[in-house]
Amino acid sequence: QVYKGLDIITNKVSPQEQRLCRHHMISFVDPLVSNYTVVDFRDKAVPLISFYIFARDKIPIVVGGTNYYIESLLWKVLINTKEKPSTAPRPASDRKVELEQLDSAELHRRLSEVDPEMAAKLHPHDKRKVARSLQVFEETGVPHSEILHQQQQEEGGGPLGGPLKYPHSCILWLHADQAALDARLEQRVDDMVAAGLLEELRDFHRRYNQEKVAENRQDYQHGIFQSIGFKEFHEYLISEGNCSPETSALLLEKGIQALKQVTKRYARRQNKWVRNRFLKRPGPNVPPVYSLEVSDLQRWEEDVLKPALEIVESFIQGREPPAEPLRMEHDEKENKRSHRVCELCARLIIGDREWAAHTRSKSHLHHLKKRRKLEASGRAGGTARDSGDAETSDKDGSLPL
Repeated sequence: QVYKGLDIITNKVSPQEQRLCRHHMISFVDPLVSNYTVVDFRDKAVPLISFYIFARDKIPIVVGGTNYYIESLLWKVLINTKEKPSTAPRPASDRKVELEQLDSAELHRRLSEVDPEMAAKLHPHDKRKVARSLQVFEETGVPHSEILHQQQQEEGGGPLGGPLKYPHSCILWLHADQAALDARLEQRVDDMVAAGLLEELRDFHRRYNQEKVAENRQDYQHGIFQSIGFKEFHEYLISEGNCSPETSALLLEKGIQALKQVTKRYARRQNKWVRNRFLKRPGPNVPPVYSLEVSDLQRWEEDVLKPALEIVESFIQGREPPAEPLRMEHDEKENKRSHRVCELCARLIIGDREWAAHTRSKSHLHHLKKRRKLEASGRAGGTARDSGDAETSDKDGSLPL
């Protein structure tokens, strides 16, 4: 939502709603800026919170969205490099983007040379994180792992980073039954189409992406072009006017269904992030998380608005809220950086929870079933050979080799 344009597909707050209270951090970055990062977001948002909102005796309400960005405001977890944040278009020679062009094995090898501890923690195929760690070292001269240790050792720090920035924060988690959420997300996509989504996509494609596609340099991994919804309509946008109406209609329907699927997957990842990074977060400074049930929109007043106001008013007045926060679920024995190699699937798995999930996955169970069949057939074949050998042995007294 920080980028200008694609207001419908990024589900931006309407101008009418924005007039009800002051909104920040919306539609101020040029769409052609491809290297705007969470660090840039934090460096603009924190002064707004501290010197504008708090200074006027107001309370900031951070609405998400992308929980990684919310986390950057709550805890001291990010690292500044020598480059200064900017919203102006910068050269394409962004160091992290350059590093991501390298082969995964070469990237990981370079990181192993300068920061073996960080290389051991990161999956060799996770190019973005490996490239970021290399960038941190190149631009600060200090290994990424050493900077993280410094953050963790600060008062109030923990295994996932530095201390909590705002000690009196609370998190309101709007949570819905999965079936209700899926249906609502599908309806939202239909509403977006009715609100003019296709016209918005065509206009944005014509102004910012058509030339890139023609030169085969389109990039759906950085900036606004990685937004959910734009790349799903790539085939439709580049073929419109160059194919039959029937083919165009099929590609359009394909894009709409893809948008629905990826939106539902993203919602699941958001919920998983809340559980893993907030409810299971190790360390002393974790804001309380209050779950508000939004499955039935007819009960919005009773289930969401009223309890939310009571919780926030309690925090303002310095008393215990009437609602109980969700219980923190951190497992002290869990190792987020354990390394295991699944020889069946030829994969490196990092983290206890990831390993448990992998051993329950369809692909792993498929390979396991396949191996057991082979072993069973091998034993059956071995028994038959042994029987034959035994008969031979009875005749001449020799032992099988």
